[in-house]
Amino acid sequence: MNPRKGAVVAALAALLLACPGVAQAAPPPAPVPREQVAAATITWTLERAANPTADQQSAYTLITSAMNAAVARYNNLSDLGKSITVRYDTSVPTADGNLNGTIRFGSNRSYMTERTALHEIAHTIGVGTSAGWSSLGGSGTWTGAQATALVRQFDGSSAKLSTGGGHFWPYGLNYDNEFSGTAADRHVQIVAAMVRDGL
Repeated sequence: MNPRKGAVVAALAALLLACPGVAQAAPPPAPVPREQVAAATITWTLERAANPTADQQSAYTLITSAMNAAVARYNNLSDLGKSITVRYDTSVPTADGNLNGTIRFGSNRSYMTERTALHEIAHTIGVGTSAGWSSLGGSGTWTGAQATALVRQFDGSSAKLSTGGGHFWPYGLNYDNEFSGTAADRHVQIVAAMVRDGL
């Protein structure tokens, strides 16, 4: 830039800054950092044989349907998180779930249902398998305030959650005749409340 143009530009800038009514925009305030906690999610994977037999493939299809429905219900109604590994294991009489995140379905096809999957997911989260379960459910009645308040909201002021053998009722989905859409939703909500209680 030649010196004459530079002087003109500087003079104009000084004049604009000195004139009344010319507002200087203040820089926008820096955003206040906020910690955002993402909702947890239950995920699952099915261990499959490299070359499945017809029996294995049939089981995989049923297990996948059951687990997809159960996990979708948990993720829709709770903010619980767990990474679950599912296996088809013919040595298991029915099905089982472990706090370490494994679920095994046995060869009995009648247990390859959403009801069973919901029930076993609860075991992976701590129902019947955690130290919190022992301290809050070891007396035969769940003593945690949040899950107790929730079952009373569902069933009346005298309702309680009974515990025994690593299971709870009502809404534990321990048997097929306990299953309905409402019972399944309440099962998830109660398990989430148990976690808030310290499960």
